[in-house]
Amino acid sequence: MIRSYCAAPSHLRALGRTLARRTMIGAVPLHIVDHPLVHDALMALRDVGTAPPAFRRAANRISVLLAAEALRDVPTTRGRVTTPLGPAEGRIVDGDVVVVPVLRAGLGMLDAVLELLPGARVGHIGLQRDEATAIASRYYSKLPPDVGASYVLMIDPMLATGGSAVAAIDLLKQAGARVIRMICIVAAPEGVDLVTRHHPDVHIYAPVVDSHLNAHKYIVPGLGDFGDRLYGTE
Repeated sequence: MIRSYCAAPSHLRALGRTLARRTMIGAVPLHIVDHPLVHDALMALRDVGTAPPAFRRAANRISVLLAAEALRDVPTTRGRVTTPLGPAEGRIVDGDVVVVPVLRAGLGMLDAVLELLPGARVGHIGLQRDEATAIASRYYSKLPPDVGASYVLMIDPMLATGGSAVAAIDLLKQAGARVIRMICIVAAPEGVDLVTRHHPDVHIYAPVVDSHLNAHKYIVPGLGDFGDRLYGTE
């Protein structure tokens, strides 16, 4: 189940502590994924006692479910197959899907997405955030060619300040991408605000928007550093 929130430019200043505080350009939904299995996995990720092996399993579970919601409007076409008992008609994914993890944490979600779409092409964007200024700088970018007609799914588990997400979307659009969806596991109001102001056509799928960012630009209550917890580099 998902809830979508839309607002005109002068609205959506506050949706409470659990949603997003933002000013929007246009009317673009933030999709809050309410599925109970998503939130069960989220609680495992939040728990400080979850060790890297269990953390990876929970990250995989939640990523599959979030990707399924974000791909709900992926293009399909009518198809026909033969079962052991006769012909059957249905829908199959039609068109090119490109999955783009933002390094390094986004790699922790990639395999889960490829379980759903093993034929998807994959790009990578590497961004490094300056710990003092929180400004993201690019150190790597490798995207598949001809993404203009592709359905692009950008994956980054933490939407904190939004600087990295905006920079990554800028790169995707410079490469020609026109249809972009983003999934994240935890978002902050500040990040949602920045992305929707700079890229109001990009839909964001997340199970929760947390309270705020602290002085070190970490999401509160969040789940800590996703990459460090995933790879055991805390």
